[in-house]
Amino acid sequence: MMDYPRPELKTHNSEFEEEIKKAQGISATDKEDLIKVLHYFRDQDMMDVQENYDSIFERGRSTSLLLFEHVHGESRDRGQAMVDLMALYENAGYEISVRELPDYLPLYLEFLSTRPKQEIIDGIDDVAHIVGILAERLKQRDSVYHHCFEVLLNVASVSVDAEHLETLVSSEERDDTMEAIDKLWEEEMVTFATTDPNTSCSTTKAPGKSKSVEKSSPVHWVDNKPTSPKTSTRN
Repeated sequence: MMDYPRPELKTHNSEFEEEIKKAQGISATDKEDLIKVLHYFRDQDMMDVQENYDSIFERGRSTSLLLFEHVHGESRDRGQAMVDLMALYENAGYEISVRELPDYLPLYLEFLSTRPKQEIIDGIDDVAHIVGILAERLKQRDSVYHHCFEVLLNVASVSVDAEHLETLVSSEERDDTMEAIDKLWEEEMVTFATTDPNTSCSTTKAPGKSKSVEKSSPVHWVDNKPTSPKTSTRN
């Protein structure tokens, strides 16, 4: 249900609901919350559902489903993290057969679903700080999708500081508005240093190389987290 909405969610809605009702290890309350999401798919026009999905998860970075967006941003470490995560999948005997990056959350969860129970729990715990803040951001935006993220944490028995997350998200400036997106992509005016007041250009010395070189580091699910869950050494 975190993935891009497909027509099957509507046509087979009652079947999915029965599977949720029969699922083991999920509380009655969590089942009710997941069914609320299912009924959202059932009761809305699929094109509207898809458009809403794009506006939530594809506009701005704060609710991105790409895990490393929240960990590494645009740093060089992100490339190495991708390589390491791909190696994790391949070493377990899997390869990606869809056009998604390896840190796409639904893809990561699909991989975890093939693992032993304790490894599933540990894998969710590794990204709990990301899942937790995504849940809170979606909740404050009145998105039905917040139930999926909250249930995920509950299934793995992972606790987050809900009060801290609520305060943190409340103070954030949203990045999914058109004004915020325009500001993000806005190019600054190019100016040139000059000693001649009658010209806008000069023959200034070219900038030198940076004094430091950024190095790659292996992936750890630890940066930018609002709480302090354990570091994953497996990834």
